Parts: sequence; C-alpha cells; structure tokens
Amino acid sequence: MMSVFRSSRLLRAGVAAAIGMLAALTTAQGEELGPVPQIETEAARVELGKRLFFDRRLSGDAAISCASCHIPERGFSDGLPLSAAYPGSLGFRNTPTLINSAHRAAWFHDGRLGTNLNDVTREMITEDYLMNMDMRLMQERLKQDPVYVEMFAAAGYGEPSNGGVRKAIPEYLKTLISRNSLFDQGAMSDAAQSGFAIFTGVAGCSNCHSGARFTDDEIHNTGVPDNPEIWRDPMRHATFVAYAMFMGVENYMNIRRDPGAHVRGHAADGSDIGTFLTPTLRELTQTGPYMHNGVFATLEEVVDFYNAGGGDDPNKDPRLVPLELSKQQRTDLIAFLQELSGDPLVGPEFVWEEPIPTEYEIIDDWRDTPN
Repeated sequence: MMSVFRSSRLLRAGVAAAIGMLAALTTAQGEELGPVPQIETEAARVELGKRLFFDRRLSGDAAISCASCHIPERGFSDGLPLSAAYPGSLGFRNTPTLINSAHRAAWFHDGRLGTNLNDVTREMITEDYLMNMDMRLMQERLKQDPVYVEMFAAAGYGEPSNGGVRKAIPEYLKTLISRNSLFDQGAMSDAAQSGFAIFTGVAGCSNCHSGARFTDDEIHNTGVPDNPEIWRDPMRHATFVAYAMFMGVENYMNIRRDPGAHVRGHAADGSDIGTFLTPTLRELTQTGPYMHNGVFATLEEVVDFYNAGGGDDPNKDPRLVPLELSKQQRTDLIAFLQELSGDPLVGPEFVWEEPIPTEYEIIDDWRDTPN
C-alpha cells in the first residue's frame, strides 16, 4: 500500500513539474506559453471591420462574404476538409481559423504572405478563386451605402475607400483572440494534466507547437498524405493549377501533390516541397477537420498519425519517429489538446447581426448626381 501512495505522489510531482514548464517553454522569439495576449483596438474601426467582414458585397457577384468561409460558430473556419470558394471554383486547402491570426507573422498554410494583415485582406478580396472583387468596384459599392459613409467617417478613414477596408478588417481581426480555456485558467482535468506532461515530454510536440498560440510559425514536413479529392475534382484541380501557375511552380499541370511552402523558398533541390507552417493548436474542438488539406477528421486520427511517426515523405522532418504511446497516453494527450479551446467567439461582440442590404435605391437622374 505504501508503494502505491509513493507512486501516486511521484506522478503528481511529475505533472506539477510539467505544468511548471509553462513559464519556461518559449518560442524562438521568447513568447511564453499561457493566455494569448489581447490586442488594443479602436472601437469604431472594429465595428466597421466587423460589418465589412459579414458583407457579401465585398465579393464580385455579392455571393459570399469573409464570414461565408470563416464561420464564427466553427472557430472562424468552415468545418469542411477542403474549402469552398468563389462560385464556379472550389478550394484545394482546408480553411484555417482566423482566431489569433493578428499575432501571426505569415499567413496561409504555405506562409506566402508575410508582411501584414492589410496585404492578406487585399489578397482574399481580389483573388479570383476567393472573392473575385475589383477593389475599385468595391469602393463604389461602399460609397453608395449611407451606413458605410457614416462608419468610415467615424473610424477616421474619411470616405469609403479601398485603403480603409484594408485597415478596418484587420482591426476587427485583432479582437478574435482565444479566451477562457481550461488550460489558461489553470483548471485542466487530471487527464489533460497528464497529457500536457506527455506533450512537453516523451511526445516532443512542444518542439514545434510552442508559444502562446502553440506554433513556432516555422515550416516543417510531417509527411501528411495528400488529399486525392484535389486531383479528382476538376474544379478543385483548376483552382490549384491557377494558383501553382501564378506562384511559379514547375510542371504544375502534371504534379499531383501540394508543394506547400516551396512556393516561398523554391529550394533548387526540392527539399522544401511538402513543407507547411505549423498550425496553431488553439480552438481545435471548433476547427476540424485537420491538416492543411483536411485529411484527418478527428483529433484521434491526428494523434495516431504522429504516434506512428508521421507519414512517408523523403523530406520529412527527421525528428518525427514512432512514439509508441499507449492508448491511455494518447487519450490523455487528446484531453490536453481539447482543453486548449476556450469560449466560442460568437454573439454581437464578434458577429454583425443587423441585416446588410445587397441592393441599392435607384438614383433618379444619376448622370447629374454627384458621387
């Protein structure tokens, strides 16, 4: 009986030591684990960005808004393995969450944009397979809406403009910050505490999933299998071809794999083919399916994949080896991952709930009416 009590004390001590690593485990940039920092914002600009985010008139034929694919109830992802897209096309990657995206230094699964959210907003609005909008036309649409005329002025942006849109939407995105997870509150279950010890210990997950957002913001190849639907569906394949051609991918008509961050580095030996940015582990309970191409439907599948040492790829990170975790260890690890999810970002603080018109009043004698 005494040996059982002693083992129990040792286990609790080990878990406590792992939790104590919270203050020590950091990214290369020195970012500590713990709550994701809130970002200071300006209320009028947030409200403007929120309305724009939910306005379908920002797409070419007024069919979709930013929120059509980044759905608040799904952690600002869409719940699909591969994303939808502008009418007439389909996506070839999984829609990533926008929660905590304002803290990132590079965006999209391949990290191809790494300047600021202003540039990302422009890309999402203007790319033909995303929202397919000419920003000059968008600007004229917004000028015809008296609500926007007032909101742009209140935000300090003057009259409705492209530049104002590209500033206001990022201001809104700054409010999408994880909050109140059991992990951040220090209220994890016993299983999750055990899972955290595995995460930072024998499983080595924290080598790449570090920092407050649980990502090192670096590219890695883990051998994630390709999603054959990209090549099977002509609409998805056509979208991939358009993207690959624009990004300078060689032999893009014949390849049947996603080059990933190779579009950013173009390593001559191809060693960066199949590399992708480490995804955040925040809000996982809301944002499945998982991986850049949605090939895993559940966290159980993800953990089993890494327990087996990842996939089969010549460029795979050599740190990925079979872990041989027991069933209980895998269950505890999943419990920890689940408790990194916090409150859903829904309700009026995050969602524009008032109707947004998609038609305009007819202007009499429009030729002589000033804009």
